Amino acid sequence: MHPHLVKLLGLSGLAAAMLAASGVAHADEVQAPAFSAEPCCNLCPEAHDASRYTTRYQQNFTTLVQAEGDWLFRTREDLRTEFDTTPAGYRRLQQLHDAFKARGVELVVVYQPTRGLVNRNMLKPADKAAFDYEKALRNYQGMLARFSKMGYWVPDLSVLTNEQLPLAEQGHDFYFRGDQHWTPYGAERAAKIIAEKVKQVPGFAEIPKREFETHRSGRMGKTGTMHTVAGQLCGTSYAIQYVDQFTTEPKGESGGEDLFGDSGNPQITLVGTSHSGKNYNFAGFLEQYIGADVLNVAFRGGGLEGSMLQYLGSEEFQTKPPKILIWEFSPLYRLDQETIYRQMMALLDNGCEGKPAQLRASTSLKPGNNELLVNGRGGGIKNLENRHHQIDIQFEDTSVKTLQATLWYMNGRHENVRIEKPASSETDGRFAFELRDDADWAGQNLLAVEVLGPEAAAAPQKVEAKVCNRNVFPGAAQRTAQAGP
Repeated sequence: MHPHLVKLLGLSGLAAAMLAASGVAHADEVQAPAFSAEPCCNLCPEAHDASRYTTRYQQNFTTLVQAEGDWLFRTREDLRTEFDTTPAGYRRLQQLHDAFKARGVELVVVYQPTRGLVNRNMLKPADKAAFDYEKALRNYQGMLARFSKMGYWVPDLSVLTNEQLPLAEQGHDFYFRGDQHWTPYGAERAAKIIAEKVKQVPGFAEIPKREFETHRSGRMGKTGTMHTVAGQLCGTSYAIQYVDQFTTEPKGESGGEDLFGDSGNPQITLVGTSHSGKNYNFAGFLEQYIGADVLNVAFRGGGLEGSMLQYLGSEEFQTKPPKILIWEFSPLYRLDQETIYRQMMALLDNGCEGKPAQLRASTSLKPGNNELLVNGRGGGIKNLENRHHQIDIQFEDTSVKTLQATLWYMNGRHENVRIEKPASSETDGRFAFELRDDADWAGQNLLAVEVLGPEAAAAPQKVEAKVCNRNVFPGAAQRTAQAGP
């Protein structure tokens, strides 16, 4: 073809001329190019070896299981079939319920179903067959029944299990593909069920009502925690998962000038884990489906007890406790952690605030062990049996998040206590906890309290400590829940 003709015809004319010259029939007979795609990121052998999960963070994910597409599961947590705690854990859960009840607070427990229960259809055939779904579901429902038997209000989230979404809702999965958190769609589905249970709680009718509406506010990208750990172990990377984000506002209002409108302070509070964080709009969906204000005090990284303890120690709870407290957590947390209950029970009683101090001291802590309290110093020996007493320690520096103490008893026994508040918490420098009263510790008589001071290079820490009588909440000392449902 003449070069001047190419210039005149241009690209489209040239293509047509070349087709005609080559004798190709028609454009509709041209074959489209063919491509093939294969999965990019199957787990490496190291990911199946528990010994390779060396850091404390990685050990939360032992061991990862490759599922369909870029879905990942955790063997120990997501594919668990046991949902239970120890007799001591049930005893403490009962006491906690009774203590809240005595303060006029009804507790709603949101016990999340695992990713294995909800999204088991994402497992590969062999892993799906190996996972005893029926046993897991039966035991999960059994645990819900146990909470209910103790007096907690328990939404039945087992109806969310074995998720099989219609085609129109593909991409609206309950959980993220490579992360342990629920998606905003999962948070909404849970909130609908929880709201119906909340409406059954005595006193709900007296709570001021308000209409809320939710709208899509954008998109969020999720870099999955499981994908991150898989990348650390295998050197692979996964695509960011994008999902819709939502915002809930009072109906007919915008800008949120009056946070609580005509309802005053909310009479429903949400404590919980990072699942209750802003990204997933769980608190907003609760407001929409409950039809009332919900105060969300949960924060990221708070774990089972972080936001609960922070809230119980607040002036807001002590002066205006809610009628309904929604406590959201997942089965991965042990429910028999004695130190947690000792703090919760003490803070429900507001520690030693407003109570006569049986022992009291204030000092500046220096590096190393510091003798803070001594029974009998300046007077006769007092009867400070564990079963009747609690300790309240206040650091002047409110940013202090760790307490390390040793409690000594008259018979020479001692107990080491370590309390670490989450790094993400807004601390007040206060550590209140009951003296240990399980088994034969209840009758021990406190002799002294030692507290570990700051690092050698740090300035002395001013601290005040008190030992006082604890309040025995009605029924909390007698009732147990060791029997099954």
